[in-house]
Amino acid sequence: MIFSSLKNHLLIAMPALHDGVFDRTVIVVCEHNAEGAMGVVINRLVDINMSDALRAVDIQPSEEMIHRPVYWGGPIQPQHGFILHSPRGEWLSSLEVNDDLALTSSPDILEAIAQHEEPQRYLLALGYAGWGAQQLEAELQDNAWLHGPLDMAVIFDLPASERWQAAARLLGV
Repeated sequence: MIFSSLKNHLLIAMPALHDGVFDRTVIVVCEHNAEGAMGVVINRLVDINMSDALRAVDIQPSEEMIHRPVYWGGPIQPQHGFILHSPRGEWLSSLEVNDDLALTSSPDILEAIAQHEEPQRYLLALGYAGWGAQQLEAELQDNAWLHGPLDMAVIFDLPASERWQAAARLLGV
């Protein structure tokens, strides 16, 4: 079997996936190799806003941060924040997804956001989704997920509630 990475793709939960965790989710696959995969859920909001999240790490937010949502990125390390952003930029701890998108977990990007020096487009997710070796491939064989090309408009331009359907439409569903 030839390995084909899904890095830089969207995973779209199939309607039949009713596991209580990933129902109707869309995930940006940030890394996928022979050891496993990791990604960030981009269509589930949590009950805090960006202002709350910044205060939790002792960063003073600006007033408009109260209007920026925070996403549930997945069940792994939900106490940690991950910024999915474009353009990639130069941050202390970033994982390149593609030429224009990165996932950053270092506090320097949070400081930049508080100072209005943030990336052009970004979202803050708490936690991430992860799979061990061959686990994602098995779930794909079980028809738990569809996968398709990453689309920046789905990630950043649509309300969270519209992303699952929009991602499925990219595949003609």
